[in-house]
Order: sequence, then structure tokens, then C-alpha cells
Amino acid sequence: MPPPAIEATALTKSYRTRTGAGAGTGGDRTLPVLRGIDLHVPPGTVFALLGPNGAGKTTAVRILTTLTAPDAGTARVAGHDIRTGRREVRRAISLTGQFAAVDETQTGAENLRMMARLAGLPRPAARARAAELLARFDLTEAADRLVRTYSGGMRRRVDLAAGLVGDPEVIFLDEPTTGLDPRSRQGMWEVVRELTAQGTTVFLTTQYLEEADQLADRVAVLHEGAIAAEGSPADLKSLLPGHRLDATLTTQDAYLRLTDRATHHSPETLTLGFATDGTAGAVRALLDDLDPARTDVATFKLHAATLDDVFLTLTTPSNSSPHSSPGSPATSPSSSHPPKGLTHV
Repeated sequence: MPPPAIEATALTKSYRTRTGAGAGTGGDRTLPVLRGIDLHVPPGTVFALLGPNGAGKTTAVRILTTLTAPDAGTARVAGHDIRTGRREVRRAISLTGQFAAVDETQTGAENLRMMARLAGLPRPAARARAAELLARFDLTEAADRLVRTYSGGMRRRVDLAAGLVGDPEVIFLDEPTTGLDPRSRQGMWEVVRELTAQGTTVFLTTQYLEEADQLADRVAVLHEGAIAAEGSPADLKSLLPGHRLDATLTTQDAYLRLTDRATHHSPETLTLGFATDGTAGAVRALLDDLDPARTDVATFKLHAATLDDVFLTLTTPSNSSPHSSPGSPATSPSSSHPPKGLTHV
């Protein structure tokens, strides 16, 4: 087996914050961000790190890309230690942030030639590499236009192309399709698939659960600084019952009466989700149980468990939602037994 492209053990990071400054009662407070996470990413795969805002995704990426040092733990990226081999790590990786970091006063070709020269390529090689990447990202016709005239999707493609100038072994993509329209997002997905088909490893953070479902070989859900679960998208979805029945209630009273039994809550639309195996008999029995008088349920919809369902279940705050009952999947997902191939913490 080839060595992992990314391997991390017990990564820990905390920040010190100042509270009550200027009021005479100030003091330092330690804010834990990562609580000893482990990661193992095989080469040539897409690994997606998911989590709500503040879960520690950006801190994890900053540590793995040598921009921030961990308080404890070890990690190797492309075979190099992030502490003792920072220079080697940086030569082997590319980091593309949430917002396109390109010079809008230059053309697409000029941006790529500049990045190639900064990477140490001689002028003729830089020109050839820029032309190759422009063709690869379907930007040849726009090569001599100023980047400020590009669409959002085109800017993202130039940004990603710039990160590939040095032919990195590992690419870190931090929410690469934020703000893109569906067509541009599909185009970026195709680029990611092509990269992994050629052996490049992609470490992806995203807020689009469908994106992780479509692209990732493995997904880790980060919650309150710890890995809540890890596995393939199919493995993660198997944590939940096979289907969910979403019932839209007729009144606020009906919603409140049934909310403790639900695994999904949407108070804005008076909709609650309930676990079911999806069979006709089970659905009929569930509806009769929820609404014996047949006056509380206005409409219902049945669908299979999605990665969104898994995400919402695993990232319920530790202080427990008032809508969750003790022992429900939303409050204690670790009570279930993970399927083969799934790490469930």
C-alpha cells in the first residue's frame, strides 16, 4: 500500500482570548478549536471535511498547510512532516481559498505566467505551462481578457489553475464553489474528478453537502473540534434509518406536540421529520400514530436519508436541542453501531 497523502494523529489546537478587557475584570480564556483529531487520506482520492461554522475546519487546513502550528499531535503531508519539513510540504501542495486570489488587472494568461515564474520556471516553460492550463480549464478564448471581465466561475477556474502551476501532489480546496451558479459548480466538480483520476489528492472543505456526496471518497464530520464520524458518503448515510418522512403540520400546537419524536425540525414551515424504513405498511402505521384523528398532518413527503440529514444529526450542539429527546439519533449518534468502513466517534 502506498503511504497516505495526508496523515494526522491527535492534532490539537487552542487559542487564548481576552475577556472583559478594560472593565477591570478581564482575563485570558482558552478556546479549544481542535480536540485531538486523526486523519488518514489515501493518495489520489477526494477527502471532504464537513462541519458547521466554528467547528475547526479552517484551523485544520491551516495546520496541514503549515500556516499554523498545532499545540500537540503530528501530521505528514505528501510524506513530509509539517513541523520539520515545512518547506517540502509547501512545495508539494496547493491551497485554494474560498475567494479567488487572482490579479484582476492582468489577463488570465498573465496571471498564470506570473505564477509559473514565481514557481521558478524559466520564461519559455512558464508560457507553455500557462497555455497548457488555460486549455485544460477551457479558458483559451478568454486568455487575453482582463480577469475583472471574467464571470465568477471563470475566476475560480483561473484561481485553481494557478494552484496547479507547480503540479502539486495534494490540493487543498477551501469551499471552492461558494457563490457559483449550478452550471459553474458542475464544471468545478468535473475538474476535481479529472485531478483525482490523474493521481492528485484533493482535501476539500465545503458547505454544500451535495458537493461532498458527489465528489468525496471519504467524508469526515467535524463537530466542536472533534471528528463525529468518518466514512464514505454511503457509510455515513447508513447511520440513519433508510428513509425519513417529512410531515407538514396544520397548527403550531400539533408541531409542538410531536416535536420531541422528530429527528428533523423546521419550525418556519411547521415541518417535522420522522424515521421510517420506507415500506408502505410502516408509513401508514406512522401516519396513524402521529395523527390518529387525521387532522394534524397537512402533507407529507418521503425521501431517503441524505448527507444533510447526517450532518444535522451529528452536529447537534452538545447541550442538546429542546427538540431532541434523550437517546434519539440527534443527541446520541454514537449509540448506533457503525457499518463496516465507518469510523464513528
